[in-house]
Amino acid sequence: MIAACRSCGDERVRGVFSLGPAPLANTLADDEPAARSGPSYPLDFCVCEECALAQLGEAPPPVEIFADYPYLSSFSDTMVEHASELADTMIRECSLDGAAPVLEIGSNDGYLLQHFARAGIPTLGVDPAEAACQLASERGIATRREFFGEQVAEQLLEEGIRPQAIVANNVMAHVPDLNDVMAGVRRLLGRDGVFVIETPYIRDLIERLEFDTIYHEHLFYYSLTSLSALLARHGLGQIDVARVPIHGGSLRVTARVGSGTSPAADRLLGDEEKWGVSELATYSEFSSRVDERRHELRDLLHARKRHGQRIAAYGAAAKGVMLLNALDVGTDMLDFVVDRNPRKQGRWLPGSGLEIRPPEVLLEEKPDEVLVLAWNVADEVIDQQAEFRRGGGRFIVPLPELRIV
Repeated sequence: MIAACRSCGDERVRGVFSLGPAPLANTLADDEPAARSGPSYPLDFCVCEECALAQLGEAPPPVEIFADYPYLSSFSDTMVEHASELADTMIRECSLDGAAPVLEIGSNDGYLLQHFARAGIPTLGVDPAEAACQLASERGIATRREFFGEQVAEQLLEEGIRPQAIVANNVMAHVPDLNDVMAGVRRLLGRDGVFVIETPYIRDLIERLEFDTIYHEHLFYYSLTSLSALLARHGLGQIDVARVPIHGGSLRVTARVGSGTSPAADRLLGDEEKWGVSELATYSEFSSRVDERRHELRDLLHARKRHGQRIAAYGAAAKGVMLLNALDVGTDMLDFVVDRNPRKQGRWLPGSGLEIRPPEVLLEEKPDEVLVLAWNVADEVIDQQAEFRRGGGRFIVPLPELRIV
């Protein structure tokens, strides 16, 4: 268990509940025995009573998670469409004119920066994953394979690079040294620069029971309360905020050098205080609801198997690994899992030992039902598998509400 908050340094970090031990969610195996015998780490959910930042109690070394990181954003149509909307919004609302580049922290395969490039705005990505950097470079997106921090910021300044905008899209939950990243942002950001963060919102996670998004890669679970405190400590303010539906519910926060908040941010901060963002009871009640849903889903799957149903799964993403781990189910309940990402096909999910196959296998094998592990893009998945449904196949969508389609 950590001795102090990774953000503000306060020692009043309280453990709320545990979902571990659990495997590293994005570490796929090359065979079933390796998938079942791979390393696991405690998965303890904690909250800082000073700054209200929810975080994990223990963090594996980042290189173990990100060196061979298989997640590629471009394999989700929903993510690419959302990235296009984000780029358009930033260009318009932040008055980006291409005079200086847009820099993205954790730029993955260039799925976001490509939209800026198409608008004639220079870009630069920074990401530690080799495969993602390679694909981004093939798209013409200049990408440095590094963990972003103050040292990288200094190198960029020495090269005469000062971005007009810095964007951290779905990455601030992942970085273990928050203050080093923020120091790098502050070092690079000029008086007229803008920093845009998009990150899953803890209130949505709790209210929508999104417990499968709690895994080692996600060290942090932000409210605006905790995020604005982090920004303020590094001299960033003038904060504006919007709630967006991506990833089960996220915050989009825009900040500049200085102090102050917008009326929208003030309203949300007040709402969070009334909701109980700093109260341990808020998180304890969430823990009880998680246990109830785990039992409900496990009982449903067991009932299906007792009646001879064949069940597959869709989505070899981290949240799927965590859901199966939380339910303690694998090849005893499910036949296989499918995923569109070719880099995942032919490998095995850690923990559950499920083989990852192409989505076309659903039409060949004809399971009775498919458990949608990628429930955050369930509508996209179900639309893509219209032929499977016409043949009588059904989908089990486990979260945020359990439903059969």
